[in-house]
Amino acid sequence: MVEVPVAVIAGYLLGSVPVAVLVARGHGVDPRDVGDRNPGYWNVKERLGRRAAVPVFAGDTLKGTLAALAGLLVSGAHTTGLGVVTGASVVPVYVAVAAAMAGHAWPVFAGFRGGRSVLTFAGGVAVICPPAFVLAVGVLAVAALALRSFAVGARLAVFGVPVLQLLFAPVELVAATGGLMCLIGLRFGQAALAARRR
Repeated sequence: MVEVPVAVIAGYLLGSVPVAVLVARGHGVDPRDVGDRNPGYWNVKERLGRRAAVPVFAGDTLKGTLAALAGLLVSGAHTTGLGVVTGASVVPVYVAVAAAMAGHAWPVFAGFRGGRSVLTFAGGVAVICPPAFVLAVGVLAVAALALRSFAVGARLAVFGVPVLQLLFAPVELVAATGGLMCLIGLRFGQAALAARRR
């Protein structure tokens, strides 16, 4: 099954592109040495402002989307009428997104010092289950406006993805999405341990 190793390699290499580091260094800053030391959108935004962080937001999200599309492409692009991944495309797409998240968290191109993979996960979900992704973006927008906090809205949207996916996909795929979310939890836990050691 050549599709799986191809998807893993493509996903990991895409995920390893250190967008935040490249963008921040263009402004004379290494996000791994300032703030919370997370080379991701939020730390770059806090250090350099929203406008400078937009390419990071887009790039980190696009990594997950491109990885998922690579998995979809090599597996024959099996989807339902709503675009939800199905059949022979499920495993290649999911492993591609997992690899992209791992690449973002432990990037080969940046000394294995990466971010939390939240946006890369979101980009992957856009291909795994497009309708759930659209609804999650709606949750983000409504919650951010109602609560006046983008961060809270983002958390609600991310944690809401499995619930929203249940409306369009079988429970096995929802469980697989939960597995992807465990990678985010693993990276947060690793970062918390590293912070205690400093």
